Amino acid sequence: MNIVKRSKKWNLRLSRKKPFSVKSKTIAAYILTALFASWIGTYLDLYFVGNEWYSFPLRPYSAIFTINIVFTLIGLPIFTFCFLYFMEKLNIWKKGAFIIMASLAMSFVEKQSEAFGWFVHHNQWKHSYSFFGYGLFMIIVWKFFRWMNSIMS
Repeated sequence: MNIVKRSKKWNLRLSRKKPFSVKSKTIAAYILTALFASWIGTYLDLYFVGNEWYSFPLRPYSAIFTINIVFTLIGLPIFTFCFLYFMEKLNIWKKGAFIIMASLAMSFVEKQSEAFGWFVHHNQWKHSYSFFGYGLFMIIVWKFFRWMNSIMS
């Protein structure tokens, strides 16, 4: 029978560092969701601009792009980060109210963008389309974020 004597060095608590911590998983989920939102926003803009439902008269690189790439590549990811940050802090009822309020705010911002000449809708466009569209977009983005968190844990 072998008796193994424990070394005094083994009495020290071993630190078990996880190679990919919870914080880095959350940051990764934020980044992937922002990229997903930007991707969806870009393709939705391409679809609606291509079908002449709206247009962007003032946009960078207008000879190359038919959409406003500043919004889809910078504005939308920033909005997504803020949206996800606040959604994580709310309970289920407040999340629903937040999505409704954010959809209303986005519809208002869209109308203001038209007043500034940054955005033009087809004459048959109803801003209720924008309200429901932004609401659905935010729900999809939130579900994607939750899915990303679940597969990373």
